[in-house]
Amino acid sequence: MSAIQETQYVYALDKMNQQVVHGEVSTSKGAAVSGERMHVGLVHKARGTGSRPHSHPNEQFNFVLQGTLQAEIDGKTYLVPKGSVIHIPANKVHSIIATPEEDVIFYVCKDTRHSLGNAIAADGKYDGPRYEPGFGPAASKSSLSTRQERSTG
Repeated sequence: MSAIQETQYVYALDKMNQQVVHGEVSTSKGAAVSGERMHVGLVHKARGTGSRPHSHPNEQFNFVLQGTLQAEIDGKTYLVPKGSVIHIPANKVHSIIATPEEDVIFYVCKDTRHSLGNAIAADGKYDGPRYEPGFGPAASKSSLSTRQERSTG
């Protein structure tokens, strides 16, 4: 019995179906499980992408397993490299992105006073996640247009 199987007590988060988390404000994708008092998950953010300023009633801890997160909380910017934990108090407006150098994978833990999928956009607009310049759908379209122009030019 070398393989871990999903049971009531053990979950292989990296093998579970990946879902978009807070898609109205973030690019996070991952798998999560919920207990009576805590939600935990394994989350991926593509480099140069992340969340627009938002809040939620859950207190949250993110432990970075790969890459570096850049967080904005209370108008201050924090770099959170591999091996570090960031704490986001309940109802605190925050924005978190993966730095442009590489994708980020982190373990998240939140209390269960609120569901995992609901975020409150700080500006009241739910029009998509945050993309750093040169990243995201617009960058992909621009890159494709440039390649097409080169091949036809």
